[in-house]
Amino acid sequence: MKKTVLFDLHVSLGAQIVPFGGWDMPIQYSSILREAKAVRSYAGVFDVSHMGLVEIKGKKAADFLNLIVTANVAKMVFGRAKYTLICNEYGGIIDDTILYRFDEENFLLVPNAANTDEVLRWIYKWKSYWGMSVEINLLTDHNALIALQGPKSESILGKICRLNISELKVFHCRKSWIEKIPIIVCRTGYTGEDGFELVVPEKGARYVWEKFIELGAVPCGLGSRDVLRLEAGLLLHGSDMDSSVNPLEAGLDRFVAWDKEKFVGLEHLQSVRERGFKKRLVGLKLLERGVPRPGQEILCDGVQVGSVTSGTYSPILNMGIGLGYVSQAFSSPGTRVIINIRGRDVQSEVVKTPFYNRKV
Repeated sequence: MKKTVLFDLHVSLGAQIVPFGGWDMPIQYSSILREAKAVRSYAGVFDVSHMGLVEIKGKKAADFLNLIVTANVAKMVFGRAKYTLICNEYGGIIDDTILYRFDEENFLLVPNAANTDEVLRWIYKWKSYWGMSVEINLLTDHNALIALQGPKSESILGKICRLNISELKVFHCRKSWIEKIPIIVCRTGYTGEDGFELVVPEKGARYVWEKFIELGAVPCGLGSRDVLRLEAGLLLHGSDMDSSVNPLEAGLDRFVAWDKEKFVGLEHLQSVRERGFKKRLVGLKLLERGVPRPGQEILCDGVQVGSVTSGTYSPILNMGIGLGYVSQAFSSPGTRVIINIRGRDVQSEVVKTPFYNRKV
């Protein structure tokens, strides 16, 4: 298992360490539910350095990326970030990523930890196929990615960052400094709260982490992050989507730039869009006590109509919630279904996501 640059610090703080995506990662420090509540009410800090950091640069970088991802890279202004998908030739989702554009020729692509190697193979394959002159560098091993999330994250980061944080818009990024440490700060996250993700050089990572805690942020693990992202209706690759699922089935078609002339998978996706598709990812709210888990059957009138892909207990809603794929006929909000939880039929309802919306 790989270890992030903050691994020893997590151990010293008493974190419970588990394998995740090829890395030893903290799943919790105190209590998953307590950490989730801290993010919703104040601020939490996460080590997400297991995520890939792929630098792509050169005069043809924008043109190259425009052929790889579903977003329209040509229309991205400098200092902008976009959630976007990388699809195979058949429209299957290889990964969902964040793409940052700093200027005309410099980009940062952030794939999921378990998919970083596959994404690199994929982009090298097409770089060779199209013969495009772009430089690709993996920056993961020498940097940390630290997420500060919660309603107080702006005030915390604003106390130590040279950038006027209040002027940084959602899904925008800037290069700045904390003390003498150069950072990239992005107003993005995976919790449904306001927050930031910071790329920090290895030598400055511990200082930044400890500074956030000193200013009141609660150290949080991947367990609470999963609860928070599910409450916000955010998908997890490998659970809620993979290369066997296309963006329309996953409800992510709004992140496809249908007006682009070309990108890998576009032709197949246009065909799916025209002919329709049989299943759809939906939100699920339990009407009785229980917690849905991946793989559990979704039933209607005793017939299986789908299966759960993600599930948890939501502390802010005080109920079990989940995501799952169901046949189109059962995908409308308000549809009553049964989730079979360990042999027990639990009354549930198809609902719109997100389950939780933060107060603005």
